[in-house]
Amino acid sequence: MLMIMITVAVSILLRGVLMFSFGKEPYVYPSFTEGEPVNVYGAIIQQQTLWVIGITGFCIVSLFFFFKKTIVGKAMLACAVNPTAAQLVGINVSRMVMFSFVLSGIVGAIGGMAITPISLMEYDKGPMLAVKGFCAAIMGGLGSNRGAVIGGFLIGILESMTAGYIHSGMKDGIALIILLLILFFKPAGLFVSKTMLELRKF
Repeated sequence: MLMIMITVAVSILLRGVLMFSFGKEPYVYPSFTEGEPVNVYGAIIQQQTLWVIGITGFCIVSLFFFFKKTIVGKAMLACAVNPTAAQLVGINVSRMVMFSFVLSGIVGAIGGMAITPISLMEYDKGPMLAVKGFCAAIMGGLGSNRGAVIGGFLIGILESMTAGYIHSGMKDGIALIILLLILFFKPAGLFVSKTMLELRKF
């Protein structure tokens, strides 16, 4: 509980520092490439959106090989599943936690650079992006990388449909509604594997 309160306090402090440092006005970042939107089977897609899809695919493949093929990645997974058992076999749990924060920061920075040309970046935009990411992870099932990716795409599609058919101001609320429904009716997630469920019981 103490760490949660500290995390919230640090988040509020950082938002205040960013507001005084950069102001409240949204920032625009130029697209990676200039040019006309691409027509894909009648759908008009911005070139930056294609960059986002490509970068997302690259990150997914890279993280898959990192966690499945490297010693550090396997150690991080072991610490996530059972930190006590990981420590008993000689893994430095504190170091793995630090690596996980560094890795999440790198991936978050790459994602921020990719989506900023599409959606404006503001000093207080981080919490909503974090909520959507957490919702995607919960929807897919914590510990399921494939589920998190599918959950993220589903949330994006539902947000776009809400903005197109209902109202654009309501699209951010979709993630919160999905999060509540998943926690109430399917807390383990929609795509959690049987192996992960057995590990959680253990």
